[in-house]
Amino acid sequence: MHFQWYPGHMTKTKRMMQEDIKLIDVVIELVDARIPLSSKNPDIDEIAKNKSRVILLNKFDLADEEYTEDWKAYFEKLGYFVTLVNSKSGNGVRRVNDVVKLACKEKIERDRKRGILNRPLRAMVVGIPNVGKSTFINGIAGKAATKTGNKPGVTKGKQWIKINKNIELLDTPGILWPKFEDQAVGLRLAFIGSIREEILNIYELSLELIRFLSTYYKGSLSNRYGIEESEDSAETLSRIAEKRACRIKGGELDLNKAAGFVMDDFRNGRLGSITLEFPPVSDTE
Repeated sequence: MHFQWYPGHMTKTKRMMQEDIKLIDVVIELVDARIPLSSKNPDIDEIAKNKSRVILLNKFDLADEEYTEDWKAYFEKLGYFVTLVNSKSGNGVRRVNDVVKLACKEKIERDRKRGILNRPLRAMVVGIPNVGKSTFINGIAGKAATKTGNKPGVTKGKQWIKINKNIELLDTPGILWPKFEDQAVGLRLAFIGSIREEILNIYELSLELIRFLSTYYKGSLSNRYGIEESEDSAETLSRIAEKRACRIKGGELDLNKAAGFVMDDFRNGRLGSITLEFPPVSDTE
């Protein structure tokens, strides 16, 4: 499968971020804890160079806890301030205030020495589509400050949100990068729903996910669907379709419907806590 999705508004958003970065003290980047590296936009590193950086490992409840801790240590070793959040439940969201202040400690001290007191820190919130930025901002602001949705591309323009007297956030639309050099990255982004569904082959996508689960999380499908997993991912999907009574007119198995079940169950954590990529042994790998 080949993956690419870079609509025109993403180019405009990138230019807007490049213009606004001079107003910013710290960049808060949300990544998906199930694919921390694949969901981290490499263009942000160029835009945000020389700025304090915070990484939020979002949706950590859906990821494998052991690997999440390894990812946290990995990014901290690279110089990021890192914390775990679950934007949907609010778990860890309030802690972000303290992490932002810690990341801006030197800036706050410089301002203090110059007699500048109580100036709010300005943070730019960035991330790929559907990573949970708007839900995070609504949670930390304590109100519906931004429009949210479960489809990529809901946030269309920039929005300033005052969190408290100490922090102001600049929300930005989710952007990918123009070309995936490694199609495995595109595959992982498709798994979590960051690429528009209309351009994907849901059947093929589900087979790829089943292959991964059968290798690294054996039993997750049998536990969920009450089937015996096969070495053949297509056969496993057929068994799921049979078990879930997914049929089209005439009694034939509706494999696309079954594929939709698998993808939806994965994205909502019903297959268990699953991480799709594992931290490099060292930061040079």
